[in-house]
Amino acid sequence: MANCKALARPDRLENIHEYSAWIVCLISALFFFYEFIQMNMFNAISMELMKAFKIDSTGLGNLSATYFWGDVLFLFPAGMILDRFSTRKIILSALLVCITGTVVFAYSESLLLAKICRFITGIGNAFCFIACIRLASRWFSPRRMALVIGLIVTIAMLGGVFAQTPLTYLDQQLGWRHALLFNACLGVIIYGMIWWFVFDTPPNAKQTQHIKELSKYSAWETAKMALKNPQNWFCGLYTSLLNLGLMLLGALWGVMYLEQVHGISRTQASFVTSMAFFGLIVGSPVLGWISDSVGKRKPTMIIGAALSILSMLAMMFIPHLSLSLAMLLFFLMGFFTSAQVISYPVVTESNPTAMTSTATGLASLLIMAGPAIAQPLFGWLMDYNWHGVMEQGIRIYSSHDFFVAMSILPISFIIGLLLSFFVKETYCQPLKELD
Repeated sequence: MANCKALARPDRLENIHEYSAWIVCLISALFFFYEFIQMNMFNAISMELMKAFKIDSTGLGNLSATYFWGDVLFLFPAGMILDRFSTRKIILSALLVCITGTVVFAYSESLLLAKICRFITGIGNAFCFIACIRLASRWFSPRRMALVIGLIVTIAMLGGVFAQTPLTYLDQQLGWRHALLFNACLGVIIYGMIWWFVFDTPPNAKQTQHIKELSKYSAWETAKMALKNPQNWFCGLYTSLLNLGLMLLGALWGVMYLEQVHGISRTQASFVTSMAFFGLIVGSPVLGWISDSVGKRKPTMIIGAALSILSMLAMMFIPHLSLSLAMLLFFLMGFFTSAQVISYPVVTESNPTAMTSTATGLASLLIMAGPAIAQPLFGWLMDYNWHGVMEQGIRIYSSHDFFVAMSILPISFIIGLLLSFFVKETYCQPLKELD
């Protein structure tokens, strides 16, 4: 009997590893899912926050941006930490920080405390996606990385969807503070799932070589290697610029724009903005699969950026958006900008495996710096042109106010398109290890 089991095990080992790999990577992606709720939840509760903390659009933009500044300041160190310590332990610690920040924010009465809580929550976000990529690179072969990362991003986008209509409904039924406490309870459930299912490496994995390679270099030396690689800069900036559509309209201003400019009800507007996340949900794995199948990265990045420009121009220049047309345009924006996910396998393929997280941390720093700058800028442009109209303590903006602020997006997409031409094609092949 023992011999029979021994003979059967090699035949089943590959399938068992495959199942385990998907379980580990998709469960760990729930952390990314949770952080995407935190990142985008202001879109559903923006007007309540403006009333609660007595702030204008610039103030709301600054409050939201503190999340991204916490993220930006810790992203590069997060990459170096993940290259050296247990991914599982770091995920659990960062998620606990995020849950704590959400709970305290729900009880905040002062703007300063609210900003501190958002900053703390942003620190937790610094680790989520890098950790997922770290695990994916350990559990899957390079040829499948674009598909796996696309699915991880898809799970994150479901968090963005939850932050739209479902959170709007919770806000209307319970108030924004109790809605955030419900959100924190969801975080506790995810914490338990990650603690039970997620592990750093496959059984019997030979990771000692990576550790040996990395031990030859200090953290500063690996940081310098990441900084000197132009691929990390081009990919980080490309993704940051294409990501702004989601970070400005999906995370903060979309509901207000649709409600005040196009007369769409708040609940319907939250559903429209969720279509951008559905676009990314569909586009991320589809474009990832296409990139893996053709064995090239650049063509998908170039075409995605070009079509993103067209979808945004249509959204801005069509004067009266019906509900169905608005849904279509937001979906197309999300679908085409999902080409940004291709930059992540480019980064992992352009750097030695031993410093995957350090390189991804640099790219992610650039990605998160975009909304940290753009959200307050968008709010400032709105307030700069505002004509003083208010209803029930909430500022009312004109279509021109939004048009001026939204001009940030096609400009960003054009720059992203230009940067994609400077990315070096990797042909889906990983770089050799450190010498």
